[in-house]
Amino acid sequence: MAPGPEIVHLRAGIGWKEFRGWQERRRLGVHPWLEINSAERIDGISRRMKEVVGDTLRKKGVVVAVSGGIDSSVCAALSVRALGASRVLALILPEADSSPESQARGELLCRHLGVRFEVTDITPILSAFGCYRWRDEAIRSVFPEFGPAWKSKIVLSGSPLAGDRMNFFKIIVQNPSGGLMEKRLPFDAYLQVVAATNFKQRTRKTLEYFHADRLNYAVIGTPNRLEYDQGFFVKNGDGAADLKPIAHLYKTQVYALAEALGLPEEIQTAKPTTDTYSLAQGQDEFFFALPYDKMDVVLYGLNHGMPAARVAEETGLTADQVERVFQDIRTKRRTTHPLHMKPVLMEPVPEIQ
Repeated sequence: MAPGPEIVHLRAGIGWKEFRGWQERRRLGVHPWLEINSAERIDGISRRMKEVVGDTLRKKGVVVAVSGGIDSSVCAALSVRALGASRVLALILPEADSSPESQARGELLCRHLGVRFEVTDITPILSAFGCYRWRDEAIRSVFPEFGPAWKSKIVLSGSPLAGDRMNFFKIIVQNPSGGLMEKRLPFDAYLQVVAATNFKQRTRKTLEYFHADRLNYAVIGTPNRLEYDQGFFVKNGDGAADLKPIAHLYKTQVYALAEALGLPEEIQTAKPTTDTYSLAQGQDEFFFALPYDKMDVVLYGLNHGMPAARVAEETGLTADQVERVFQDIRTKRRTTHPLHMKPVLMEPVPEIQ
């Protein structure tokens, strides 16, 4: 009689905690539309990365900033598959608002992969830029008492699922005693908070390119398809890169690759967050209309010309709700298009392609 899956996995050196995580993912499954052959994808992406880094870019290795999240972790693992651990430099770049758990997962990943890594706290750089000062000034326009011991995050009020009413952004703050308060954030204050916060992504990218320049390495970008499609990145910040290995993969598929690559369970099961604000902020609070697993299915349906009623059957939403998410996707594509654009020349320079 063949051993059960518990015996097989425990004999393979996987602990009970890891096995239960594997068992839970098997129970939940992946939507059939998004199923992939992970081994083939890993092989194909790795071969293409090796070709791009060596032949197209003529670089010796890659730099990847790891946040402890699923996307950067998979990109780091693919880099090791493509080039070997000795040609990968990982950077862990926390700041004052970063979660300690993110850094811990980043270090866990680097040790798991056997890659060199450097930890640099970018808080002093951001303070010198005025990142926190500009942010706090904007928050104090609605909460005058906001101070250094307070925490905050921005959330989107309402949802495209709720109807055609105009959505707006709110600021949620937590005072030192733990009390939460929220108010609508005026548009100019919202822009200032976002502009100040974008210093974080741009500072990290500056350090990535410093190390890439000194080592003759390429810089890895880590967006998944949902983020890349919807413009969920900072121009000249986390949007800047020499190659983006998983930009064609839905986030659900990135999780499938993480499992196939054998990444630590703590990384595979960590809840996706922006890790940008001092209060924990989910991506669906700030930007996306739905949690990533449903957003993936809706985006896939839209990309493949499926009617809203068909997508509704697969997501548990109504056809009207799916139509509203379709429209939200189209709107974000239109409004974030400039993030994807190269600088616009006033006249062509035909010698340079």
